[in-house]
Amino acid sequence: MINKNHVFIIAEAGVNHNGSVDIAKKLIDAACEAGADAVKFQTFKAENLVTKNAPKAKYQKETTDNGSQFDMLKKLELSLEDHVILKKYCDKKNIIFLSTPFDFESVDLLEEVGIRYYKISSGDLTNIPLLEYIAKLQKPMIVSTGMANLGETEMAVKTINKYMNKNLYLLHCTSNYPASYDDVNLNAMITLRNAFKLPVGYSDHTVGIEIPIAAAALGAKIIEKHFTLDRRMKGPDHRASLEPDELKRMVGDIRNLERAFGDGIKRCNISEKNTKKVARKSIVAKTNLKKGQKLSFDNIAFKRPEIGIKPVYANVMIGKELTRNLDKDEIITFDLIK
Repeated sequence: MINKNHVFIIAEAGVNHNGSVDIAKKLIDAACEAGADAVKFQTFKAENLVTKNAPKAKYQKETTDNGSQFDMLKKLELSLEDHVILKKYCDKKNIIFLSTPFDFESVDLLEEVGIRYYKISSGDLTNIPLLEYIAKLQKPMIVSTGMANLGETEMAVKTINKYMNKNLYLLHCTSNYPASYDDVNLNAMITLRNAFKLPVGYSDHTVGIEIPIAAAALGAKIIEKHFTLDRRMKGPDHRASLEPDELKRMVGDIRNLERAFGDGIKRCNISEKNTKKVARKSIVAKTNLKKGQKLSFDNIAFKRPEIGIKPVYANVMIGKELTRNLDKDEIITFDLIK
């Protein structure tokens, strides 16, 4: 799934389908068009996720109709049949189907669908029973760490490691929708990598594409970003999501960035060789010189192009005699000295 030269990009559809399989398919189409590696949804039963009177978060109140969090989530559920349809559609479109389960029943549903990787939400980082339930399946786990401190993250890592699940990835995250730049703290991603010696990534909730690109530049192996068909749609997460053209631009910029990383070997690239000849210098005659005249720093200069003796050999050339007359600016080659 993840290698050092490729950033694994998850297009987070989440609940931006608004409960519609048709909209979900259009989101899959948009993720494919953008070039994402995976498209991710959310799997839950409202009855298993929240109490009937659970309040909404501030951002949910601002972006949805009146009612409880339960009422909001109930409208956003996807059935087993919906999951099967979307998984098959992803397979057809050659994009990885992911989903975040929020309860045991949802894990069982995703197992029935045949999911390959599990994404754990920041809200369940401390849900040890759920982490154990998933870790036992021995499938790769991508764990978001929003709202968590290092101690809570360590507890989650130890829980997963206890079941010998070695395919673990940690995502730094700021759990606000949208998140402000002041709260991003991208350096915390580096802290996670250093503390746990695990591959890390970033789940982004900022407006725009700058921060996930910066995260990739800092070494993120996974980037997750919410997207929607239209930010004006009603629903809790549309406002903090990219639209399809923005998602495509983000993916393209990250792909360009990973190409630019290269292999780390310092060399003259093939594309630089022409420039090298033009930009570097040769030893040339500073004035008109006579046959038999000895070279000195008073009668040589260093000028472009690099087709004669390189300046690096200047000290070796000093005191050598010319085998013929030279005009000013004539490039000195080894056959012209003795």
